[in-house]
Amino acid sequence: GGFRRGQDDQGTEMMPSGGRRRAPGRRARGGPGGPDGPGGPGGPGGPGGRGPRDPRDFDDEPEPDGRGWKRFLPNWKIVLASAVVLAAGLFGMIAVAYINTPLPTEKEAQETAIAQGSTFYYHDGQVIARLGTKRVAITIDQVPQHVRDAVVAAENRSFYQDSGIDLSGLTRSVWMTATGQQTQGGSTITQQMARNYFQGLSTEQTIKRKVKEIFIAVKLDKEWSKDKVLEYYLNTVPFGRNTYGIEAAAREFFNKPAKKLTVAEGAYLAGRIQQPGNFDKAESEGDYKPTQERFAYVVSGMSQMVDENGKPKYPNITTTAKFPKPREARPSQEFGGLKGYMITQALFELRTTRNLSREDVESGGYKIITTFDKKLMQAAQRAVKATTTPMSKEFHAGLAAVDPATGRVLAFYGGDNYIHDPWNEPFDSRKQAASAFKPYVLAAWLDAGFSLNSWVPGSETVPKELPGTTKITNGERVPSSIDVTYATAHSINTAFASMAFALPGKLDDVRSIAEAAGISKKAIDEDENGVGGAHGHGYQLAIGSVGVTPVEQAAGYSIFANEGKHVDYHVIQEVRQGKTVVFPEKRDVRQVISPESAADAVTAMEQVLKVGTAAGKGIGRPAAGKTGTNNDEKEAWFVGFTPQLSAAVGMYREQCRTDSGKIVQPEYSNCPITPGGKPSKKYGPNNPYTHPKEVSLGFQGADAPTTIWRTFMMEALQGKPVKDFPPKSGIGTPENIVPSPTPTPSPTPTDIFPTDFPTDFPPGPGGNGPGGGNGPGGCVPGDLSCNNDDGGLQLNPGSNPTGPNQGGGTGGTGAPASTPVTSPSGAGNRRSGQ
Repeated sequence: GGFRRGQDDQGTEMMPSGGRRRAPGRRARGGPGGPDGPGGPGGPGGPGGRGPRDPRDFDDEPEPDGRGWKRFLPNWKIVLASAVVLAAGLFGMIAVAYINTPLPTEKEAQETAIAQGSTFYYHDGQVIARLGTKRVAITIDQVPQHVRDAVVAAENRSFYQDSGIDLSGLTRSVWMTATGQQTQGGSTITQQMARNYFQGLSTEQTIKRKVKEIFIAVKLDKEWSKDKVLEYYLNTVPFGRNTYGIEAAAREFFNKPAKKLTVAEGAYLAGRIQQPGNFDKAESEGDYKPTQERFAYVVSGMSQMVDENGKPKYPNITTTAKFPKPREARPSQEFGGLKGYMITQALFELRTTRNLSREDVESGGYKIITTFDKKLMQAAQRAVKATTTPMSKEFHAGLAAVDPATGRVLAFYGGDNYIHDPWNEPFDSRKQAASAFKPYVLAAWLDAGFSLNSWVPGSETVPKELPGTTKITNGERVPSSIDVTYATAHSINTAFASMAFALPGKLDDVRSIAEAAGISKKAIDEDENGVGGAHGHGYQLAIGSVGVTPVEQAAGYSIFANEGKHVDYHVIQEVRQGKTVVFPEKRDVRQVISPESAADAVTAMEQVLKVGTAAGKGIGRPAAGKTGTNNDEKEAWFVGFTPQLSAAVGMYREQCRTDSGKIVQPEYSNCPITPGGKPSKKYGPNNPYTHPKEVSLGFQGADAPTTIWRTFMMEALQGKPVKDFPPKSGIGTPENIVPSPTPTPSPTPTDIFPTDFPTDFPPGPGGNGPGGGNGPGGCVPGDLSCNNDDGGLQLNPGSNPTGPNQGGGTGGTGAPASTPVTSPSGAGNRRSGQ
């Protein structure tokens, strides 16, 4: 069978012929004259004479061949000969390459096709898991004709007529490959079969691979029958859900052998061949539109097929074939426990940085060495569980630990079982950084040439009305004039907002440092400028209104732990095929701030654990860090580091609420999609029974997050050598940005940090003790009785519709409290059922 082809009448349009008309008034030049007289007006003369001169020829001199501009033109014979030689050489090279491209035996092909699973390893070579393939080989006579036709309609409608390649598709594919665009596409079924079966074709993402694929496809078309090619193709092509081959796909999606597939089921599976991974992702989220559209395309193609007599093979298929909804995917045990989080993140990085799809990995025979440390992964889980087990499932915690010198993610905690809860907290959850963002302001301050010994305002911002920013205050009584170290240790909002304003580039300097340290540019843009019609936060960026992830923060603080240098975080150490390293580690080091600026920033941040908001939470060796808590204590952080290890812990709380406001307990930390998790006609992925609503944790960053961080770091660094930070450099110029007349500082900071304060300013009476940092949103601006150690961002008053006090979680005028982030799970924020 094949497709009906329209016949066009073809004729030849006759054009009138005739001589070329000479321009009016122009005479024909005479031929050369004979010896005894001039030649005639148009004919040749005898040798030696000249014909009459053209009146427009002002040069009486003869114009022999080879003179004038003509001498620069190559002889046409030479051009033709050169073209023939070049063409012959090109075709000769192609012929030699074609002849020297071997066609593996069927046995070799089968062995190559089957033994292609990939293995994931911890950084030290211990196996994490192996992603193999679900494949059951069958013969072509076990595949119904309508299933074969569906595959042809989906992938290669000229399959039964072409010679193994499709010239139009081939031209497009070669061009895209040559220009560095997508390297696959335009391939016939024969080419795809060759790529699936023969080792090397699926891994060489180059013109060489494409040419080799073409040669093998042409040879296969000559030596194998179409049915044989189709049989091998149907036994190896990926359909999604880790299935390869039509038999495995039929059992996975419809729980039946291929020979029992209906026309509609065959069309559905054939449509999946195009983008199995993307279709898996969409369907897992309850979105069947992409597969429905592809199903319609296949059915349309089948409706055009005709038999050997020219009659339609499926005359009524467009009306009779209904989209068959497949059965739900069953969890793969390879993804159980912590393994699923590691594998998923590794797959995400392979796809986004190496252009390797999951199908490539499952069929490529790769050895994938990750950066993960098994002992530290287990330590991270124990640290989180030790603190959160007494809490309800409404509480969520994410931990990420990064080697500051290499950017390698050594450990993280995203959940206990990926099968039950695929949301990976440290990579997927983007929450307001709160005061844990202030170190980037500190870095910009020091790198701009200011000193730790500078005076900064403690009681109000300078200027009082920051451009485009609602009033920023502190959560409790603060001395009116403090130094930068004190401001860092006690997390003083007004000081950091004023420091950002005093920078030469103002907020641009802050965002430049943060982005260079790995904080999402998109998140900063949306926070500063607003999104969805909401106003931006302006200088509230300086006190942490931007959304960050734990892994971004752990890697971002590496600029302090690694003497100003930053390496982007990554989870892939290297990828091998056999003994060959096909994808080495990507590690680009960049100097974000000077080593001297980093040393002084560390000096200030060490005080957080000594006498500041996290006092008493040290780990018995040099360490530094920063707490953070946003409005109403909805999100809380601690990010800390030693010279060897940087780790971040972020926490938040979500209640599952029905449309009527009823609170329902989560299932595996997820909000239920249906009542009791049972099938429901009313509720589903697109209309969930409950929705998550972020509520107060009831504690701050100095509490549970710091406790988790401390527990993890003490176990992770046990037995490791104690390393000191570089000494304070004391760079920069002491400045006074407190309004004149300068309020005299409190003596309390002098007692705490006597060597960090300027000595050239007159002392004076101070406040009633050290301030407590940025208090929670529950503190009304100006309410000095509000007592919090490291409270929330003082954002837009009245932004919380549920309470009278300042706060509300979002700040500003309605910008979201959390910014979506593209992640392996395909979502931005934790959603129902995830």
